[in-house]
Amino acid sequence: METYDLLVSNGILVTAADTYQADVAIMNGKIALIGQKLNVPAKTVLNATGKYLLPGGIDVHTHLDMPFGGTVSSDDFASGTIAAASGGTTTIVDFAIQAKGQTLAETAETWHRKADGKAVIDYGLHIAMTDVDDKIVAEMAEMIAKGYPSFKLFMTYDGLRVNDDVLMKTLLQTKEHSGLVSVHAENYYVIDYLIKEFLDQGKSEPKYHALSRPPLAEAEATGRAIKLAKLVNAPLYVVHLSCQEALEEVVRARDEGFPIMAETCPQYLLLSEDNYEESDFQGAKYVMSPPLRSKANHPVLWQALAQGKLQVVATDHCPFFFKGQKDMGRNFFGKIPNGAPGIEARLSLLHTYGVGTNVLSLQKFVELTSTNPAKVFGLYPEKGTIAVGSDADLVVFDPHMERTISKEILHENVDYTPYEGFKVKGYPVATIARGQVIVENSKFIGKRGEGRFIKRKAPIFV
Repeated sequence: METYDLLVSNGILVTAADTYQADVAIMNGKIALIGQKLNVPAKTVLNATGKYLLPGGIDVHTHLDMPFGGTVSSDDFASGTIAAASGGTTTIVDFAIQAKGQTLAETAETWHRKADGKAVIDYGLHIAMTDVDDKIVAEMAEMIAKGYPSFKLFMTYDGLRVNDDVLMKTLLQTKEHSGLVSVHAENYYVIDYLIKEFLDQGKSEPKYHALSRPPLAEAEATGRAIKLAKLVNAPLYVVHLSCQEALEEVVRARDEGFPIMAETCPQYLLLSEDNYEESDFQGAKYVMSPPLRSKANHPVLWQALAQGKLQVVATDHCPFFFKGQKDMGRNFFGKIPNGAPGIEARLSLLHTYGVGTNVLSLQKFVELTSTNPAKVFGLYPEKGTIAVGSDADLVVFDPHMERTISKEILHENVDYTPYEGFKVKGYPVATIARGQVIVENSKFIGKRGEGRFIKRKAPIFV
């Protein structure tokens, strides 16, 4: 009888469709056998009695080792992927940001150099296009063929944003070659005007970052991007949607039958504009774009996830140290690097405040954190499910384990967490990547550089 590499026994297997008790046998990094009370030899047996066995989490919105605002995000591909794995995420898709004058292939190569020898879990790359002419648009077809089917365009930020004609050309190109455009949707001109107004009035505190980026500025840009996608009948993915006003634009288009999809993030479900009022410049910890919104948005976004109106929960993990990076903007909110950490706590937060409050089913939880991300970004069915032949990326998740989130228990390379003090029920106790146990009881036991680059396929509309 064949000896398997790993047998995970007696777990409660949860996918986007089913929940049942089963054993999973793994060979050569793949799921080889699923069944109840498997009596097979294995080199290692992991007992998952009383615990969920989930498909590894997939975070499709991360910014590791990314230059921004005169500094660089503080997690590189080593610390960032160790933190991800510690939280039950086994695949990320990071954003490779095009520098001025770079081709898209050169952009990807720059990010491969950042990841090589460091990533502990598998990764893909979105190409963020910031310096675009017709030659670059034509190159998109080559990149899709090479396994980079998704592209990001910014509708705001000096030096990063593109105009509507460029956005429409990229939508046409991805439609023709089975790719996907995602957008950071905020109205540049509204934000620019308000920032200058606040600056002239001497209003420099972190809360004015949020006030300079109102919900309608996000909704307008979201609606405009959707209309451009409608004009050419191309799919579109809206990143980090934060508010009801923008959600309404997505829902309207989906109800009309257009292939529009969107993600939100834990910070928009659990934090609020009230955090900007924290004293002694602590509000800078929450400066991100889009900014945190009023608490009135929380139930709206949770229900949108439950009802399939939003398709993915990602993190937009973009950490900067409070001391030495965020405080660059102590005299003016416009100088605060935009972004916050979050790659590690995603599954526990969603389980606690979604499943634990009966807003999300277990199946929906898996769908939002693993299966849909895999489908939308060309990783399915190798990833995003538990099935024979799929990659053995699994999480043993204890639904009863209670912890209090703090900087001290996390592995992110940053001096704070926005979720400090949050109590969670449900926590990963083991993370398996390609059949190897790489995290056990919050201790990383894998090897740097074991994560592989994944060439991704065409998106599946969900």
